Amino acid sequence: MNVNKRIATAVFTATVAFTIVGCSSSPTKESAGEYVDDTAITTKVKAAIFNEPTLKSTEINVETYKGDVQLSGFVAQPQDAQKAADVARGVKGVSSVKNDIRVK
Repeated sequence: MNVNKRIATAVFTATVAFTIVGCSSSPTKESAGEYVDDTAITTKVKAAIFNEPTLKSTEINVETYKGDVQLSGFVAQPQDAQKAADVARGVKGVSSVKNDIRVK
């Protein structure tokens, strides 16, 4: 009975350890929690751009990695690209904004 208890404890401990290591982040990979946070930030930035009447949100793409937002796509005026970056910077959780929006 004592041996079975030790084996079960070892298996449980190993499972927990592998789960924690598997969900941790690295410089090139997000953890599960960071992925969820980035998804929320992306959604908030897209909503903020959508709610800005001067911007066409369908032409602006938003990607987030570890709080860093990258904007891409096309706009009609240079000031629209700047406005999109300003709107993105105003969203809570955004660490930085890389603006790759091009003017048509």
